[in-house]
Amino acid sequence: MEVRWHGHACFEIKSGITVIIDPHDGRSIGIKAPKAKADVVLVTHHHFDHDATRVIKGNFQVIDSPGEYQVQEFRIKGITAYHDKELGARRGKITMFKLEAEGIRLLHVGDLGHVLSKETVEEIGDIDILFTPVGGVYTVNATEAYENVRLLMPKIVVPMHYKFDGLTLGIVPVDDFLRYFKEEDVTYVGNSIEFSREDLPKNTRVWVFTL
Repeated sequence: MEVRWHGHACFEIKSGITVIIDPHDGRSIGIKAPKAKADVVLVTHHHFDHDATRVIKGNFQVIDSPGEYQVQEFRIKGITAYHDKELGARRGKITMFKLEAEGIRLLHVGDLGHVLSKETVEEIGDIDILFTPVGGVYTVNATEAYENVRLLMPKIVVPMHYKFDGLTLGIVPVDDFLRYFKEEDVTYVGNSIEFSREDLPKNTRVWVFTL
């Protein structure tokens, strides 16, 4: 499996076919738009920095709602959550996506705005890789993101939706989140990484992607 970061909350996951999650248009948030071709595009919610499907190439299927889907190698499950702590009253609902391929279970939580309930954690089940926002303001902050890590106990945590050079959104850098982990448990993986299930650690580690 290969995972590539296109900045913000946009990731490309390849395992036979290519899945893109939450594409942005680049220009609206101050960074380059994704350059990728997809078979499936997952949209966690329809905000401008997460649903720019027009920038993605290919004859792809768009999935943007809860439910269970099978697309070739990928089993995909959409799970309802919220963009805020008021059950969506401020910013609406989102769809978290759990993907399974090659025996690896990944969860992208979009712009999750709250600590997960016990019921939602049970619905999610076991996961290996968690993609979580950490920049606060519009999503969970570093402390809340870490609380979700403790609840889900993934093998790998991938922080996203945080401030970095060029990004114009007024959110917080990744540093506050990384303070919850030992330095030796944080790996800077560059723009992309290829791995198999056997490469995953037993205890939780952090992969920080860079553009």
